[in-house]
Amino acid sequence: MKLVKSLLLGTAAGIAAVAGAQAADLPSRKAAPVEYVRVCTAYGAGFFYIPGTDSCLRISGRVRAEYAVGQRYSDYQDAYGTRARGRLNIDVRTATAYGTLRTFIRYELTNNTGIYTAGTGPFNTGANVPGLVRGAAGTGSLLDLAYVQFGPITAGRAQSFFDFYASDLNFASIRTADSRVNLLAYTATFGSGFSATVSLEDRTSGTVGRELGGVIGGIGFLGTAAAVTQGQDYPDIVASLRVDQGWGSAQLSGAVGQRKYAAVGAAALGAVDGDEVAWAIQGGVKINLPMLAAGDALWLQAAYADGALGYLGWSGNSLGLGRLGRLTLADASINPVTGKVDNSTGWSVVAAFRHFWTPTLRTEIGASYSELKLGYVDTATALFALAPRSLDPKEFLLAANLIWSPVSGLDIGVEVLYSHLDVRSPVGLVNNASVRSNLLGIKSEDSISGRLRIQRDF
Repeated sequence: MKLVKSLLLGTAAGIAAVAGAQAADLPSRKAAPVEYVRVCTAYGAGFFYIPGTDSCLRISGRVRAEYAVGQRYSDYQDAYGTRARGRLNIDVRTATAYGTLRTFIRYELTNNTGIYTAGTGPFNTGANVPGLVRGAAGTGSLLDLAYVQFGPITAGRAQSFFDFYASDLNFASIRTADSRVNLLAYTATFGSGFSATVSLEDRTSGTVGRELGGVIGGIGFLGTAAAVTQGQDYPDIVASLRVDQGWGSAQLSGAVGQRKYAAVGAAALGAVDGDEVAWAIQGGVKINLPMLAAGDALWLQAAYADGALGYLGWSGNSLGLGRLGRLTLADASINPVTGKVDNSTGWSVVAAFRHFWTPTLRTEIGASYSELKLGYVDTATALFALAPRSLDPKEFLLAANLIWSPVSGLDIGVEVLYSHLDVRSPVGLVNNASVRSNLLGIKSEDSISGRLRIQRDF
């Protein structure tokens, strides 16, 4: 038995030794190294390195809910409206020998109802809300920003370099240039916060229209002639000089562009062909007021435009006037007497103030006043065709809010907006059934509205 036991143990040991020798000859598989996401501190909070690259990425966004009520002028109008908006930001930056290479994308999805939707025809589909930028009914998408910055060059869809205040308070709704356009720009920096930019900007791609009204009536010419917009040979040229320092910032900007028009619909004017120069100029200053409270600031801005009303912040192609219907806005008209193109002109002033009552409670107040000289009678709307001369609207807007930020990134606020509008000539009155009736002379109106916004930035 001892001999058998010894043989069995020896055989097992031999088999184990052979198996071990064969296993030693097999290739071994090492565990892949784990590459952890690293924080990137070169460009501020929230950036991290994209694994396997030297590029830093930040993903952020916003969700906003709005609820607005306004003054109703007709049974065909809603007295309220809602808006839900989701925003996604993607920011990628890479350090190079030529400076920072940055790529930025902002994409938005918005759902509008009621007074947030754009009206059709002479009447508003919603109540008259001062300063409200209306959108399409239902859900719409928007590529708000998409640009590349490489050293001094900015290319893609970006904020117009003409803009300064650009609704900086976020809640206020006052008349100011605030456009995202396709552009190609070069910015030179001189130190001490000074910079200068020259930008080629495509007005046809703007979220705020540069061409306000494609079909308009001639001066005193009721319905038999109209002006149409022709092609453009070059984009608008925008230049700005800016300074950003500890006390605040200031900017002087200008824009010049080409506009072509032709008359149609009347034999006497069929040969009219106008090639006009449109231009605008704007100056603004922001003054930080830390002596009042941390984050306090005052904005002042003034602008003038000739043939380019979009640079004053007049968006869309019509001005909703509640009882007064909709006045068609246009950058120019063709004078049937002289056969020449008459540019529309206008100017505006803006003032805004932000004050923190506590670190989590702030108030923002903004106001704007603007006047337009249109030089034509709006024959597209029967109510305004009754006016003996151009209407030349004058508008005063005032917005104020109270915003509570209980936690970082969350804003809960209420806003009140007031509007006063005057027109030069009396126009017809719309009754409660949205039918033209007593042709009473109406030259001005006031309206007020309120909003509740809940917004989370992350």
